[in-house]
Amino acid sequence: MTAPEAVPSTTAGAPDSPVISVRNLWKVFGPKAASIPASPELCELSRRELVERTGCTAAVREVDFDVAPGEVFVVMGLSGSGKSTLVRCLTRLVEPTAGQVLFEGEDILACDEKRLRELRRRKFSMVFQHFGLLPHRSVLDNVAYGLEIGGMSRAERRRRAGEVTELVGLSGYENHHPDQLSGGMQQRVGLARALAGDPDVLFFDEPFSALDPLIRRDMQEEVIRLHHEVGKTMVFITHDLSEALKLGDRILIMRDGRPVQCGTGDELVGAPVDDYVRDFVREVPRSHVLTLRWIMREVRPDDALDGPELGPDVVVREAIRAVLSSDRPVKVVRDGQLLGIVDDAEILAVVAGPDEGH
Repeated sequence: MTAPEAVPSTTAGAPDSPVISVRNLWKVFGPKAASIPASPELCELSRRELVERTGCTAAVREVDFDVAPGEVFVVMGLSGSGKSTLVRCLTRLVEPTAGQVLFEGEDILACDEKRLRELRRRKFSMVFQHFGLLPHRSVLDNVAYGLEIGGMSRAERRRRAGEVTELVGLSGYENHHPDQLSGGMQQRVGLARALAGDPDVLFFDEPFSALDPLIRRDMQEEVIRLHHEVGKTMVFITHDLSEALKLGDRILIMRDGRPVQCGTGDELVGAPVDDYVRDFVREVPRSHVLTLRWIMREVRPDDALDGPELGPDVVVREAIRAVLSSDRPVKVVRDGQLLGIVDDAEILAVVAGPDEGH
């Protein structure tokens, strides 16, 4: 099995203008924090060396990425990797030390307080791990709270809150209070509240990590469903690789505040850039993530080319039956062009490989 010669780093077919552009972003905590990004010498130090020498901690350092319209962009890493600080920098809940954050072409770091409040109210919303619901308010009034702060009339905000409450599956619970709801239902209220203002971007900061596994799975499915229905751009923070692979169009892996690798799930599993990423994805069943473009081989002169056709983005496990039941190699075709073929040997090499079966 050979990796494709070229692996795209952006979502296929995505528009040229990203919703979010992050360039050389830094967040440093400590004395004279602004001097750290400006010093080439200090930039080369590891996190521990920087603390020992300056007393400063670089929670986010030299981060660059773009988020395309309608993309689910996942940032993941272990505790202390800087992922939550990063998402807070994007909305200036934490003030970045250096760098640039462009939202629809506008420099967030140059916004005054009035403009920043307007962006937070109308352009982006956040969903946190801790729901932050108002205990004395009903579900409907919690969902409508942001609209109330924004000055929307009572009738209009209750109408809009009713729409999104139904959208997240809480019909019939409009008049309940938070203490009458399960954790998963409370998180649905938080999700509805974030959607109520019809923002361009939703930021999720480990929203499901405190939920029971079955409820967490249900909420992941809910996010996928909502993304299909409303098409919002989403930036999702998690420490769980399975969650990242399930939700993300692309995934940025961070370590000690730095970006390590950014790519689609199959790119991370099929071509990890170093041992850190390789260890991260070691337990992932490769047949569940890799697509046919990763396992196809070149056509040989003696290959029969009258077999069935599949696209290069078909996941291996979804192609197993078609490949193994055919007495001819399966052709991997895109837009009428033959890219390669897949036979039993290529499928079995993945399914029976050392990383499979977990």
